Amino acid sequence: MIYRNRADWLASARKRVLLFGMSGLGKTYLASMLRGSGSGWFHYSVDYRIGTRYMGEYIADNFKREAMKNPFLAELLLSDSVSIESNITFDNLAPLSTYLGKPGSAARGGLALEEYERRQTQHRLAEQAALLDTPYFIRRAEEIYRIPNFVCDSGGSICEVVNPDDPADPILTALSKNLLMVWIEGSAAHTDELVRRFDRAPKPMYYSPDFLDRKWVQYRVERGLREDEVDPDDFVRWTYRQALEHRQPRYAAMARNWGVTVTAEQVALVRDEKDFISLIAETLPA
Repeated sequence: MIYRNRADWLASARKRVLLFGMSGLGKTYLASMLRGSGSGWFHYSVDYRIGTRYMGEYIADNFKREAMKNPFLAELLLSDSVSIESNITFDNLAPLSTYLGKPGSAARGGLALEEYERRQTQHRLAEQAALLDTPYFIRRAEEIYRIPNFVCDSGGSICEVVNPDDPADPILTALSKNLLMVWIEGSAAHTDELVRRFDRAPKPMYYSPDFLDRKWVQYRVERGLREDEVDPDDFVRWTYRQALEHRQPRYAAMARNWGVTVTAEQVALVRDEKDFISLIAETLPA
């Protein structure tokens, strides 16, 4: 780790952290709070980078594909009379999740499995590239904006695109050389609440290929469905808790081998930069 002990962290004029864990436990809250503290924190959102630098063209083309189905809009597009682009922000990643989509019946808004897997692959490659861009943004923050402190707000699927048990993993090696990796660990109660939220509004997400293959077959066998009969929302609801359980040991391995751990309960008590710095100090050896 780049901070050897508590004193090293507290004395450092360049505090650099990467937050990881399940979506909904406070990563973006902490990153936004630090950015707005006025104390010189650069907020790097991996999901925003994915949706702009690496998948922005895919997203915009998907919008255009839909617009071309409308004769009025098609004519305007073909004559370059209108432009269509994604308005993705740190707080609104809907264009990215909408593009990622859900597998299942086209009549219910789903994607054919082959197309869905193609988009999953695009996301995996984009996330890996965006994570490897982190050191560049650390330099950029200092050299251009003269912002010394840095917080990387990673996506919930970071644990799916790295091998936390491989000491030579290229992404985790690059990240750990430049930042302190901090796992926000949720409890069983947090998982239950995240599942309840997801059940109300199921959203697209990234799955590792092996996990997706297993669950796609298992779901259809249990229900006796062909691929084109799958309700996309029902599939992702059915899969969500299992996906969280699949990720939990991977997050734990990342923290054990590459970083430190704080709990979601502790994060909920953080109100300002001082609280955050103190919380991280508590995770480091004396």
